[in-house]
Amino acid sequence: MPDIERDRIFGEWLAGHKGILFKVVHAYAFEHADRQDLFQEVAVQVWRSVDAFRGNSSVPTWMYRVALNTAMAWTRKEGRHRRGKEPFEGMEGLLTTESAAQRDPRVEWLYQQIAQLKDVDRSVALLLLDGFSYKEIASVVGLTESNVGVKINRIKSALAGKRMEETKS
Repeated sequence: MPDIERDRIFGEWLAGHKGILFKVVHAYAFEHADRQDLFQEVAVQVWRSVDAFRGNSSVPTWMYRVALNTAMAWTRKEGRHRRGKEPFEGMEGLLTTESAAQRDPRVEWLYQQIAQLKDVDRSVALLLLDGFSYKEIASVVGLTESNVGVKINRIKSALAGKRMEETKS
């Protein structure tokens, strides 16, 4: 495919679905510079993947797959990206473009907890929050639908347990 056509398709994908990339980047990178680096890496990988897209899944599903695989490889490649798992205070626009006054503390808490999950569980949680079906989640992360269901139930139970612990203290 000529670069001009790839650029056009990539531009359409990015215009329509860049929120997917931001969500993945914010779930895997926690410092401003790391988020910028990862976003650039993910965007490049999505651009490169345009030729490989065959339409067997939706564009958002495809972009999630590329973004999640890129983010997981990026975090494995250099341990320095894990150093920022603690400092959430002061983060601007945590997985949203809303202003700080409009952010729901429950949503912030949820994404903080998701950031602590293992890579596959984190991916499953993000996809579930975006309304993907078990079948689509299974396709993106490479699991069976039943395994996705088990993971979702375990994630929900773990999050509910953490929330209960925090309300008791």
